[in-house]
Amino acid sequence: MATDYLERGAVAGVAGGLVYGLFVATVGNAFTAGLETFEHSHGGGGPVVSELTTTVASIGGGVLWGLLFGIAAFGLAYFFLEPAIPGSGATKRLALAGAGFLTVSGAPWLVLPPQPPGVEQALGTETRLAWYAGLMALGALVAVLAGLAYQRTEHHHTAVRLGATALPLALLAVPVALAPANPVHGDVPAALVAAYRWTVVFGQLVLWATIAGVHAWLGGSDVPATDDLDYPATAD
Repeated sequence: MATDYLERGAVAGVAGGLVYGLFVATVGNAFTAGLETFEHSHGGGGPVVSELTTTVASIGGGVLWGLLFGIAAFGLAYFFLEPAIPGSGATKRLALAGAGFLTVSGAPWLVLPPQPPGVEQALGTETRLAWYAGLMALGALVAVLAGLAYQRTEHHHTAVRLGATALPLALLAVPVALAPANPVHGDVPAALVAAYRWTVVFGQLVLWATIAGVHAWLGGSDVPATDDLDYPATAD
């Protein structure tokens, strides 16, 4: 049975990675090329890479990321955590995708947002990696707490349930307040930096949503509720 989970996760991951890679190869690369042109016009420079090479690398990299997330989240994690994930069917997959995005990207980016080419950060690489790893752990913890809150408030009003589910997100304010300053330097205007970041965020959302959608389409048994189990008839 575990093999079935891994196979579905891998297939969903490849599909999601392909969509994500195509997004990066078109929208993402065009945006990055524009930023690099802006940088070069202000005195920067760098090696020229062919458009075909960039496109192939983007699609290949997207597929690898999708395969990693598909196997790790929708293969292994889904196999062990399926009974505890709130919802059913597509909702269950979307909940897992949201937890994956929060863990891998959402939480870390609150302190260390993606930076476009031409922007230098004050914090060293080792410091940034340590913070990123810690924020990933916190993101996973918040996702688990949110899931538990959702389950514990099953019989409460919808507003109460949604509020309880969102409450663990407040923990993410702690590292935002305690993180060391990380001023950036570069010639890229703030508006372009913001646009670049939102493009990256959207791409990651597309990746996770596609993996979840394909995984739901592939099917596979959600753990049935007790009331749905067929028990053999007993003799009177």
